[in-house]
Amino acid sequence: MTYKIVILACLLASSALADQAPLPMEYELFETAVPHVDLEECPVALQGPGTFCRATVHHDEIHVFAFSEDGDQSLVGFKSYPFEKAASVLD
Repeated sequence: MTYKIVILACLLASSALADQAPLPMEYELFETAVPHVDLEECPVALQGPGTFCRATVHHDEIHVFAFSEDGDQSLVGFKSYPFEKAASVLD
């Protein structure tokens, strides 16, 4: 399972060529590759019109991914929260 998160991190941080934008992450790939839970609402820092969020747990953090509801449902935001702060942020 850890290798999947490493692959995801590499996809988010990498680029095909140095002068190109990072590779987009679409929800279809995320859904099949990363164990996650659906969130009813995004945390305030990731809220936006037409977005939905998913969360994963890795080490001592909760990682929240925000995706667009439009088109290919591309990743539009990402934020990590330490466990001790997660209750207040996700509440």
